[in-house]
Amino acid sequence: MTRRYLTTPIYYATGDPHLGHAYTTVLTDALARYYRQTGADVRFLTGTDEHGQKMQETAARKDMTPIQLADQMAASFDAAWRDLDISYDRFIRTTEPEHIGVVTTFLERLWAKGQIYDDMYTGWYCIHEERYWTEKEVGAERLCPDCQRPVEFVEEKNYFFRMSDYQDRLIQHIEANPNWIVPATRRNEILGFLKQPLQDLSISRPKSRLSWGVTLPFDSDHVCYVWVDALINYVTASGLLDIDGGPDQPGFSDPGDSWWPASLHVMGKDIITTHAVYWPTLLMAADLALPEQILAHGWWVMEETKMSKSLGNVVDPLELREDYGTDGVRWYLLRDMPTGSDASYTPERFQARYDEIANVFGNLANRTISMISKYRDGIIPEAADNGLDANIESTMRAVTDHMDALRVHDAMAAAMELARAANGYVDTREPWAQAKDPTRAEDLDETLASLARVLTVLTALFLPATPQKMADLARQLGLEAVPTLEQARSVPLGGLEVQKGPPLFPRPDR
Repeated sequence: MTRRYLTTPIYYATGDPHLGHAYTTVLTDALARYYRQTGADVRFLTGTDEHGQKMQETAARKDMTPIQLADQMAASFDAAWRDLDISYDRFIRTTEPEHIGVVTTFLERLWAKGQIYDDMYTGWYCIHEERYWTEKEVGAERLCPDCQRPVEFVEEKNYFFRMSDYQDRLIQHIEANPNWIVPATRRNEILGFLKQPLQDLSISRPKSRLSWGVTLPFDSDHVCYVWVDALINYVTASGLLDIDGGPDQPGFSDPGDSWWPASLHVMGKDIITTHAVYWPTLLMAADLALPEQILAHGWWVMEETKMSKSLGNVVDPLELREDYGTDGVRWYLLRDMPTGSDASYTPERFQARYDEIANVFGNLANRTISMISKYRDGIIPEAADNGLDANIESTMRAVTDHMDALRVHDAMAAAMELARAANGYVDTREPWAQAKDPTRAEDLDETLASLARVLTVLTALFLPATPQKMADLARQLGLEAVPTLEQARSVPLGGLEVQKGPPLFPRPDR
């Protein structure tokens, strides 16, 4: 059986989830659900990043301990993902003893191999981004390039990872595997970044400034840099390393029955460098396999500005959910953002996408079940159901191609086109006219059977985006559950009793 290990980034636990977090997570969930539909064995990881200076300072401002804040935010993210019907298999927290043990083992491995050394760091530091910057990068105004906040000058002992030793090897890997980073724009961005000499990476922070983190196994006065700690979560959740196995344990040479390497890391484009430069070089140094693929999607923007907690321009996906339902929000996120590009959120755009699924697909489901109920007493006819087979065949090919290329928005567009074709089939066949002519009873049976078949296929195609509504539609068609993609084309439908239900995508109350 094919195995797929999919990950979102773990989200920094200093604020509630917003539309950007929701998109990353819904996108990964849609891929996980699609792979399950193909029969794959899937492990889907998400979670929260709970160490670091921002956590320590945010907790202090709230008169809380860091772990109290972490507990609160982890519960907030977990509840949001449950509300958005996220089918994760593992929700990891970086404060878990298992993860701390794996980080410790990973660092011990690098230390034992001579991949870490200590030195003095003198330069500029951004507390908010928890990153060091060069004189050139901060410029004359002494501002962080990422968040535009003032930076502070520091001079302190640090431990550094010999990242520069792996620059050539990383470039060779990217060039030899053109689809390792998608889309191509992000791949080119990383190759451009690697044209400059790669600096060694500071992987520690002194406890005199930051105590909330994983203590270095070789210096109890320092904690691990939060990004290094966070990246290792992907290994923790794979089950590759034993926290008591030490730096030479078998997992470093043989993945065994673990889930490592990850099949796909999904993230926003703002953290592509950490995932496509820091992370693979750390893995190379530890003698671990690299993730098979990295997908860096675009940003949700409002008036050309990235949606961000720090900028105060976020949209709460759960508020949208109250009016449009979970699947209405999921549909918009997956349908409206071309995978890899930015997308602009507007209420009008959201409404247009919701109207599309309600008026095209929702209308098809309603009219099909209503006609089966009216013309055949609610029983799907046992008749030829191949009236839309050519459309189904071409759509299945298109969806497979798009999902394999991680173009989820194109896959959803192809599924919607099949629903449009089915509505056209209704208009062409005119079952209301067939029903009035007893000599055309067989034609009517074939029309209704073909519509039941295409609806069954559509439940499987739309399931990654709208799982709750597709489960409802499957039950209305008399099925126990949404079939797999393979089953959808052949599962017997004749003789099943349909059940009329409320509209799949009703108009919101306001």
